[in-house]
Amino acid sequence: MKQVHGTHNAIHDKRNDEVLIYVNGELFPRNEAKISVFDSGYLVGDGIWEALRLHDGILVFLEEHLDRLWTAAATIGMDLKMTKDELVEKVWTTLRANDMHDNVHVRFMVTRGIKKTPSQDPRLTISGPNLVIIAEHKIASEESRAKGVTLFTSTIRRGSPDYLDPRLNCHSKLHEVMALVQAIEAGADEALMLDIHGFVSTCNATNFFMIKNGEVWTSTGQYCMNGITRGNIIRVCKENGIPVFEKNFSLFDVYGADEAFVTGTFGGVTPVTSVDGRQIGDGKFGNLSKELSRLYIELIHSEVAKKK
Repeated sequence: MKQVHGTHNAIHDKRNDEVLIYVNGELFPRNEAKISVFDSGYLVGDGIWEALRLHDGILVFLEEHLDRLWTAAATIGMDLKMTKDELVEKVWTTLRANDMHDNVHVRFMVTRGIKKTPSQDPRLTISGPNLVIIAEHKIASEESRAKGVTLFTSTIRRGSPDYLDPRLNCHSKLHEVMALVQAIEAGADEALMLDIHGFVSTCNATNFFMIKNGEVWTSTGQYCMNGITRGNIIRVCKENGIPVFEKNFSLFDVYGADEAFVTGTFGGVTPVTSVDGRQIGDGKFGNLSKELSRLYIELIHSEVAKKK
């Protein structure tokens, strides 16, 4: 199998072969964890999800992730049938069962439930929501981070909020998959996506930033994923006197950038070395990008210390 390079590259950990997966109150070995073919998420992508990190026994930025999940549930009209505290306890049940304490990536997914027949109609749902929690031992590959990623601008646009708000963390990700397929076929690692006006929006699975003359630019936020890490990078810029702007900018600006990077819960800050075959800066992890990565890691340590 060809080696996959991208922002989700992790160091191989054989313990993940034996992890227990939480499915609606029960824990199953990895190869036995299953969901019904009548599940709403499987049938029509009717579900929402979150992913967060366990650092030194603390689920970092937990409140922000829970708020985003409950906002998503309200947006799609889904009653989660549980409180935030109840969901957190289910996550900890999964972590304790796997004896997990640090360097863990947790993804929890909630679908509307089981349908009586294949249909998009929510009134045909005959069960409560389905909850799956997958926790894995995952450390981002430093080699991959140092190498950086290459991007290709997809023809697939990030949509308007009046038909599927790009901020919604939902299971309907086909347009992002299509964008990534284009990028892979063009020889890049991941896709850069524009908004409906032609301005730079986001990547298929991460948020995009560029740096010019000491200023950090990212999109307005109207047409990109509502990234928790994105928000924290903006936060550390403001707290450390680094000029940061949420604004419209185009590929004209990107091609002339001094540095660029992408952000995500798993990879943190990952440098972008080229876009559409054009080298960005010197094609390496830029100095300001490295500094932002350091400040972000410091923020994580600070959050952990506050919860201890």
